[in-house]
Amino acid sequence: MPLRLGRSAPPPAVTSGPPERFARPSAAGFLAVVVVVAFVVHGWIGGVALRPADLVEGVGRLGEFLADAFPPDLDRIGAIGSALLVTFEIALLGTLIGVVLSVPLAVAAARNTTPHRLVHLVTRAFISVCRTIPDLVWALIFVVSVGLGPQAGVLAVAVDVLGLCGRFFAESIEEIDDGVLDGLRAGGAPGHAVIAGAVLPTCLPSFAGTSMFAMESALRSSVTIGLVGAGGIGIELSVSMSLLRYDEALTIILAIFVVVLCVERISAALRRRIMDGASR
Repeated sequence: MPLRLGRSAPPPAVTSGPPERFARPSAAGFLAVVVVVAFVVHGWIGGVALRPADLVEGVGRLGEFLADAFPPDLDRIGAIGSALLVTFEIALLGTLIGVVLSVPLAVAAARNTTPHRLVHLVTRAFISVCRTIPDLVWALIFVVSVGLGPQAGVLAVAVDVLGLCGRFFAESIEEIDDGVLDGLRAGGAPGHAVIAGAVLPTCLPSFAGTSMFAMESALRSSVTIGLVGAGGIGIELSVSMSLLRYDEALTIILAIFVVVLCVERISAALRRRIMDGASR
């Protein structure tokens, strides 16, 4: 019996014109491109862009700085170490306060755990304010409000960490399967039991990893905010540079590098260990 061959599929239609990636952009996309190009041109003409002559002159000045900075001056290594310890404590305490405050804010800001939509909107707006204002500005605000010193630095770091962790904690909570939360609520579990029994155990690895990253960022921020009087090693660095003590400034820079590098390595190792434990 002869085989009956089925009808072959027609060849795909060949369309004329450019492919989709070269299609004409929308009006909004075209306007965005024009705005970006306008900013680039204005910045280049207005003197924001780097000029080759300035780069050559800057390399020469950098060489003079390095010549004056070597060898590093270790006469004040004790005072530098003490200030560096204060910087680390500012970052640690600020991160701890910010992380602890971020958990209830994240619960209120997440759509699947917020008690009311108005609470969700207000909390999200508050977290956005904490995140969008730079930490240096927060440091200036707290220096004015509580005075010079590490206390202003701790508060500035805490607010900055709150904005970072509050956002990522809320997004982690929103990624939880709604069926788990709905099942607990259907069984009559109160709100705090849902948070303690489902949200925190599920999100704890993500919370811990984000907190470690926040600690790394806070340590770098605590150096910067010290330049405006918020305590720590930033004041020492500012004074050394202002008095042209470049050899002492280099000692401070190297000390900051070592501490930040150690914290980043420890944080990365802890994050890997947490993630490995969560995946088992």
